[in-house]
Amino acid sequence: MAFHTQQSLSGFIASEPQQSVTENGDTRFYVRVGQPHFRREGGGFTPLEPSFHDLVAYRATAEGALTRFAKGDSFVAEGYVRSFQVEREGEVIEREEFVAKKIGHDLARTNYEVDRARRPAPAEGMNTPAVQKVMWRVPGLAQPHSATIGL
Repeated sequence: MAFHTQQSLSGFIASEPQQSVTENGDTRFYVRVGQPHFRREGGGFTPLEPSFHDLVAYRATAEGALTRFAKGDSFVAEGYVRSFQVEREGEVIEREEFVAKKIGHDLARTNYEVDRARRPAPAEGMNTPAVQKVMWRVPGLAQPHSATIGL
């Protein structure tokens, strides 16, 4: 069987997450995200200015992201790029946003612990959410943050 693949996006949350509701009543998560860029030179890498983009998520993914992400968090997301047009001051502008179908903290850049102490026994309900304790360090802040995640 072939692998199912989609586009991915990784970077950092550059703005405070915003919640809104679509015309259909679905929860919408919106953030500006930054992608670091580097230039290879002299056997090393020189950091360049990051690029900034829009990221959105809807429904259950949006609800989870709103409780788990904060400005400064590193993330990895799976989804697709959506192009659309907006009209501003009589001018039509082409825009793009990444629609995240799945999103999580970047393991390579996030310190966290998984607490499986409350994990149900296999005989218990298979639909009971597992509880994970996530700890991450926001760049520039001394103290780690933590959140309990029900999956």
